[in-house]
Amino acid sequence: MIGCLCIHGFTGAPYEVEPLADYLRKHTDWEVRTPCLPGHEEAGSLKGIRFQKWIECAEQELEMLGRTCSEVYVIGFSMGGMIASYLAAKYPVSKLVLLSAAAYYVNPRQFMKDVRCIIEDKFRGLLEENEVYMRYRKKVTETPILAAFQFRRLVNYVKPRLPGITVPVLIVQGECDGIVPIKSAHYLYKKIGSEEKKLCFLPSSAHLICHGDDFEELAYETGNFLGVTSISQT
Repeated sequence: MIGCLCIHGFTGAPYEVEPLADYLRKHTDWEVRTPCLPGHEEAGSLKGIRFQKWIECAEQELEMLGRTCSEVYVIGFSMGGMIASYLAAKYPVSKLVLLSAAAYYVNPRQFMKDVRCIIEDKFRGLLEENEVYMRYRKKVTETPILAAFQFRRLVNYVKPRLPGITVPVLIVQGECDGIVPIKSAHYLYKKIGSEEKKLCFLPSSAHLICHGDDFEELAYETGNFLGVTSISQT
């Protein structure tokens, strides 16, 4: 039995990785888990949560998979990518997939493009229909400052451990990501110690890469990397 652990991002929830998790469930008989990290269960619950709790949660989920599975793959999105990297450096993970992994945070160039679109929609009276604006507003209004500090602590905690990753790695990055810059993917590719590693850029995808226009390509690349047999690219 193969197990696959999918870890969502900061201020997010399992829905961020659910499309890819569902794809894997549909095309395999693997045990696929998509836990919710501590403090992410509902709005306002991040207060007082330290980054170690997020790691501990992922470790517990990995341990549960290890009890019944001979191989375990880990997929991490955004901050979840950094947690997944930590697991791959410390535990006998077989393969690692990093989606918009947040070794760096906020892409200034794309962020300014998003801001311009927000301003234009505001003047047109369409602000409430702007998905980027709604996402940023939610993050700003519902994220405690100390929680954001814990996120940065997590990233700094994991970065020195990247050379210790030796398993095959697939790094996927959206080229229209206004949250995680492309340099994050290049940094991970350079620092991760694995001999077998691949960079994949999706031209039309923003930060929520599993919900983007390039999902078919993302699913194909991930499935091919993980050894899913019943896959096809349209």
